[in-house]
Amino acid sequence: MGKAQIAEAITSARTYLAAHPDEARYRDSTATAVVEDGLRIRVTGPDGSSVVTDMVTGVGGSGSAPSPGWLFRAAYSSCVATLITMRAAEQGIELTGLEVEVDSESDDRGILGIAEEVPAGPASMRVTVRVGPGVKGAARDIVEWGLRHCPVDDAIRRAIPVKLEIRTS
Repeated sequence: MGKAQIAEAITSARTYLAAHPDEARYRDSTATAVVEDGLRIRVTGPDGSSVVTDMVTGVGGSGSAPSPGWLFRAAYSSCVATLITMRAAEQGIELTGLEVEVDSESDDRGILGIAEEVPAGPASMRVTVRVGPGVKGAARDIVEWGLRHCPVDDAIRRAIPVKLEIRTS
């Protein structure tokens, strides 16, 4: 889809949801993880899409697929890139060479349960955005807007309630 079609789709979605706010909130599709072999996990969605994860050999995986942590960073970087692109299209700005990198700093003592005071997840994250020439003046506004409206960024920054259900068969 080109810039104009993206902008048109966003305008249409905004107009519709402004008129039908009761349809704006919904439960997202389920991701179901099933162990295939060892620490190799296949995650599927209701539409049949799937992704496989695995852990490194140092913790018992086979290293045959990306780790869940890497997919988390991949989701973050792709979400930010998507929202920046959406905003640029809305503003009629042609983005060239957009690249979003996300990395994090972790301490394996947390995930391995060695030190309970050490978080299992990342201690910090870094988002680096590179935008090609031609958008210097608007780049900061578009990038900051994209970050503020990225659902993955929001989930990282805002404590969200998690309800655990354990079912036995």
